[in-house]
Amino acid sequence: MKIVSRIKLPIDKEMELFEKKFSQSMSSKVSLLNRITHYVVNRKGKQMRPMFVFLIAKMTGQGNVNERTYRGASVIELIHTATLVHDDVVDDSNRRRGFFSINALWKNKIAVLVGDYLLSKGLLLSIDNNDFDLLKIISVAVREMSEGELLQIEKARKLDITEEVYFEIIRQKTATLIAACCAMGARSVMAPDDEVEKMRKFGELIGTAFQIKDDLFDYGNEHIGKPTGIDIKEQKMTLPLIYALNNASPKDKKWLINSVKNHNKDKKRVNEVIAFVKNNGGLEYAVTRMKDYQQEALQLLDSYPNSPYKESLELMVNYVIDRKK
Repeated sequence: MKIVSRIKLPIDKEMELFEKKFSQSMSSKVSLLNRITHYVVNRKGKQMRPMFVFLIAKMTGQGNVNERTYRGASVIELIHTATLVHDDVVDDSNRRRGFFSINALWKNKIAVLVGDYLLSKGLLLSIDNNDFDLLKIISVAVREMSEGELLQIEKARKLDITEEVYFEIIRQKTATLIAACCAMGARSVMAPDDEVEKMRKFGELIGTAFQIKDDLFDYGNEHIGKPTGIDIKEQKMTLPLIYALNNASPKDKKWLINSVKNHNKDKKRVNEVIAFVKNNGGLEYAVTRMKDYQQEALQLLDSYPNSPYKESLELMVNYVIDRKK
């Protein structure tokens, strides 16, 4: 059985029902909008985020979920989808998960409006049901994601990213949404505040490990379709590169910064940067840090009794850093 199917096993029924509820939560009186949201729903990914919501809810709620859990998962997915739609416009991207993006098929104006619609649907789903505690969790996540993106853009101009700033960027950009999923799952079943915070931290740790793994893919992986050096071409300072920079001689440092800033479209130069990072311990360092976050996340699960939900969450933590794409 595939690893994702094994993770999903204890929440199969919930995920099936969630998909129906999620489709309903997108419905509109405007046929164009329904056509577009139908396109979105039919091209879903692995749905890791709702899986986190249900697994955490069942682990912290003695195996039970409720309507709030379904609404929480729907809100997360609506808002996550809205951010992806907007991201594709910002990045001028024509593909998403191997399919045409909304802006490629329906143009930017419609894509931005669809993103706004999904965002408002997510907020209203919480407000209409008085789930203000759940609304706060997701609103904080949206604010942090926006700040993280802008911080990364600001730093890319100067290339003055320290390791501390890098971790702050990925905490906000990537980890904060997974943290919100985990906090949402616990909060939906009325877990106490300290437990909600513990699960939020768990999600943040996994999200950070997930992003470091993504950074490592930029340095080559035979299983992934993504070409190497994309981050360097986009002047994104990732952990392997930051480590190599911080430990380089002044001469090499100058060459690295000049390469990333002024020669990032030169394939030969990009490959030289990749080789430098590999030869100077950048990848090993990033792998070590990633495993630290993985172990810290697993330790947070130690206090829970064994259950199929805990087992799936442990599988999920390991899958995040063992995945091939």
